[in-house]
Amino acid sequence: MNQTAGAHPAAKIGFSADDVVMEIGWDDDVEESWRDAIAEIVGSEIEDEDYDGSVDSVLLWFRDGDGDLTDDIVDSLATLEEKGFVLLIVPKVGSPENVDAADIQEAATTAGLKASSTFKVGEDWIGTKLVQGGTAKQR
Repeated sequence: MNQTAGAHPAAKIGFSADDVVMEIGWDDDVEESWRDAIAEIVGSEIEDEDYDGSVDSVLLWFRDGDGDLTDDIVDSLATLEEKGFVLLIVPKVGSPENVDAADIQEAATTAGLKASSTFKVGEDWIGTKLVQGGTAKQR
């Protein structure tokens, strides 16, 4: 990894050299600088959603209207390694395609994941790291 990728915010999320990353929901509106930084960190191209091998993480772009978020998260788990994570990226608050935080939490919990952190992904997107290892406590 070079200095540029190491300085990119994507470097702090948990991607490592030689990881296999699969991407779901790519379209021409995604934040390409994040895709490029992740590919540079892992040292290979990001696999598309047709990839059927085991993956260390999933990059899931999702917009309101794309379908069912819970289904997409569950589908992303099919080839995810036990210690892997899903990086869910949705349009920022105020965007007509934004996904409500409560909907993200509900979908993650239903899929057996929990949200561990949320952060800006470029100017137009918000990322939420979804990790395995338990469900959120019910209050």
